[in-house]
Amino acid sequence: MNRVVIVTGGSRGIGAATSKLLASKGYLACVNYRSDSNSAISLVNEIIALGGQAFPFQADVSKEREVVALFDETERQFGQVTHLVNNAGCLFKQSSFIDIDVERFNQVMQSNVTSCFLCSREFLRRNQTYGSIVNVSSAASRTGSPFEYIDYAASKGAMDTLTKGLSLEVAEKGIRVNSVRPGFIHTEMHADGGEPNRVERLAPQIPLQRGGTPEEVANTITWLLSDDASYVTGSFIDVAGGK
Repeated sequence: MNRVVIVTGGSRGIGAATSKLLASKGYLACVNYRSDSNSAISLVNEIIALGGQAFPFQADVSKEREVVALFDETERQFGQVTHLVNNAGCLFKQSSFIDIDVERFNQVMQSNVTSCFLCSREFLRRNQTYGSIVNVSSAASRTGSPFEYIDYAASKGAMDTLTKGLSLEVAEKGIRVNSVRPGFIHTEMHADGGEPNRVERLAPQIPLQRGGTPEEVANTITWLLSDDASYVTGSFIDVAGGK
């Protein structure tokens, strides 16, 4: 059976590193993106140039109709989806809790939690016998991210609960569900939050004294997806430098 993976939010940062690594290991990869078509196309071209197989697909994975289209097209191109990385999400500018409006809160929940729910459900509706899901959470689900991103942290806490419950529900089917919780990683997301150099500022507080790379997170995701982790489900791996 071909290993066919969808990586949501797959065109930049952790998603891009994961798409590239999985393709290098023989996975047939759908690189999902919401708006940055240039990055997705460039990444796919790079994967193909290196001998991998991938295609880009635009979908807002917080919308049910677009999730169905994403899976339909991946099946058309590569066959049954066997692996899923729920990486799509959003982050807004740093803010105290009292200044977060309900529109922002709901958008974060929809982008981060609803997308994970919809993609996982669609995966399971089409695959009842074998597969692996990895949800990209955050160390913020443990810390709460006060004075910065409580809404983002809350959404990742919800993803953690979904991971645990779903892993128990589908274990008898041989489908595994796990999570990685990145800490301070060098990605573009910090610029979205209004502080591009946030990792450098906080590095002295990290036991390993540095921020992580998208590739280091991708290595963990790839292991969890693989049969090397065949006895691992309902687990959370912090990729956070000891923080």
